Amino acid sequence: MSVAVLFGIFFFLVILGAPIAICLGAATFTTLMLFTDISPIEISGLMFDKIEHYSLMAIPMFILAGNLLSKGSAAQRIIEFAKSIVGHLPGGLPISAIFASIIFAAVSGSSPATVVAIGSIMFGAIIQAGYPKKYAVGTIATAGSLGILIPPSIVLIVYGVTAEVSIGRLFMAGVVPGIMLGIMMMVVTYIGAVRLGFKRSEPESWKVRFQKMKDASWGLMTIVIVIGGIYGGIFTPTEAAAVAAVWAFVIAVFVYKDINLREFYSVSLDSAKTTAMIMFIIANAMLFAHFLTIENIPQGITEALIEANVDKYMFLLFVNILLIVAGSFMEPSAIIMIMVPLLLPVAIALGIDPIHFGIVITINMELGMVSPPVGLNLFVTSGLTGMSIKDVIIAAFPWTMTIFVGLILVTYIPAIALWLPNLMFG
Repeated sequence: MSVAVLFGIFFFLVILGAPIAICLGAATFTTLMLFTDISPIEISGLMFDKIEHYSLMAIPMFILAGNLLSKGSAAQRIIEFAKSIVGHLPGGLPISAIFASIIFAAVSGSSPATVVAIGSIMFGAIIQAGYPKKYAVGTIATAGSLGILIPPSIVLIVYGVTAEVSIGRLFMAGVVPGIMLGIMMMVVTYIGAVRLGFKRSEPESWKVRFQKMKDASWGLMTIVIVIGGIYGGIFTPTEAAAVAAVWAFVIAVFVYKDINLREFYSVSLDSAKTTAMIMFIIANAMLFAHFLTIENIPQGITEALIEANVDKYMFLLFVNILLIVAGSFMEPSAIIMIMVPLLLPVAIALGIDPIHFGIVITINMELGMVSPPVGLNLFVTSGLTGMSIKDVIIAAFPWTMTIFVGLILVTYIPAIALWLPNLMFG
């Protein structure tokens, strides 16, 4: 009965259009008050206890680092470097946008930030070069979604905290799938450009390429610091986030001199607002998951599926369908906080590696970012380009399907996600 009330209130509020954090918090609070002896003070204490996790401290630091770099000229320099490498190919500018998105995703860790930083610069350039508008829109909307897969990724941090697995291993597990998806999107773009009649142009000299790489090197070093520091055992992912934030501050204020100290206050305030929103969602989602756990819902689902002789391949198919639907309506962090406590015990019981499972979930969240009706990247791209949501969805479809194919490959070939973390960590 209590579970029915919990989900009944939750879906009722979702239908009314309430923010997802309010849906989670109100449903759980009401159910706890009706069916348990816990007091309101204890409930608020539970919420704070759930977010007092060392690894979650990385979230505000990575958000600040991403905002500092996206507000300055780091994105422009990364784009120029990307254009020098692949800009001469048929479809060179859209391919450059994807390549730059892969790099910037590894700097910012945020999907919307990647869309804004790369899209605001590349959209007009791609149109002026004679490409159809759908090419600019499709590549920018979908390539930006790589920001939640390529480390440092806030979504992977949330999964690591929820699943209680190594965030360092998760970061490494996201590298190969992220690069693979990016290359697949580049290939689709290249084939489409060739069919449209675009020709290869003269590539830039290696001297120019090295110069542009040098110009972008301060921003690119953020990737080296974060990934190299974690892999080298110099610092934890949380410490890496703090180092990345300090490094981004030095770059933006003292090296590139894009941001003065007054603007730094504004950037910090925006980062704090984003952090507060994410942490409020996490607190309410953890409370929701706590109630499901004390009601033994995950254990019941696990037992039912095992008794029904569901194998891991059918289970992963079910998970993908469930998460693609959920990702079309909800924010990635909230989905992870709700679904992982329910699904992970089943996955482990069926022999699925929790690191692999986390990457599968994250790619599903990527699809959710570009899926109607409420995919966040669709709205961000629509705002940047002035196109309607419907037109953005249609334009992004070929690249969205590319991500879907990548999801199937990663789902049923675990080595794609597990090879690098196993190589690095054993």
